[in-house]
Amino acid sequence: MTGRASRILLVEGQDDKHVACHIVHRLGLDLNIKIDDGSDQGGYPNLRDRIDTTIDESGVEAVGIMADANAEIANRWASITDRLSESNRFADTSLPANPDPAGTIIPEGPRRPRAGIWLMPDNQSPGELDDFVATMIPPGDPVWPLAQEYIDGIPPNDREFAGGKIQRAKVHAWLAAREDPRRMGAAIRARDLEVDVPLCQSFASWLRRLFAP
Repeated sequence: MTGRASRILLVEGQDDKHVACHIVHRLGLDLNIKIDDGSDQGGYPNLRDRIDTTIDESGVEAVGIMADANAEIANRWASITDRLSESNRFADTSLPANPDPAGTIIPEGPRRPRAGIWLMPDNQSPGELDDFVATMIPPGDPVWPLAQEYIDGIPPNDREFAGGKIQRAKVHAWLAAREDPRRMGAAIRARDLEVDVPLCQSFASWLRRLFAP
């Protein structure tokens, strides 16, 4: 999804881009946006570096920022809003002290584009993209409890993943058990993951409010 560069969604990396892209397609959202994943230099620091330069580009109508909350949501919120304040267009704007649970929207002004912030998974909890995607696993799926038990059963000394990445490991263990194992975005496209769950619908509503013509 390329779209015109007047409506841009900044994300941390390719998984984030593919998840957002396939949610947009599955729900038939007519948004005409560009999703910018930072190419080969993903991750939050790269996303943060792109915020003010993207907002200050000529002709930009709306910019969305989709980032993982990680362990300290207050720190991530402060990091993003501080960077917004550093842009020429938001330098004199009073920004919200806390994220909106439904996804933050900062209205456009005489000198600034509309801006939005979504902190994965739900703008309120610590976590990341994988916590969001876990809510899209069909209710009652028989493999999901087994995937969780498998990861929980790995002795701590034998775990190759970081302590804060347990949910990611569980989601990918579940994905590995699909008929055709896929990455998260492709699993949305293949309808292994559901898009009519409340959190995904809330995310889609935020996208509409931010980017709809």
